[in-house]
Amino acid sequence: MRDRIVRGVAGTFILVSLILAIYVNINWLWFTAFVGANLLQSSITKWCLMNDILKKIGVKS
Repeated sequence: MRDRIVRGVAGTFILVSLILAIYVNINWLWFTAFVGANLLQSSITKWCLMNDILKKIGVKS
């Protein structure tokens, strides 16, 4: 369950930041890059801050 939430939040962040980059300011693409870098880091280290946050608030895995 937590993995689906993490992927859903990451995908939502990416889509929202792309929309903001198109309609508000191109610098929102830095947020998109940040999310992508965190996804890459998570795949290498097998550690995800969002997963830890969800665990602490009681979301089951």
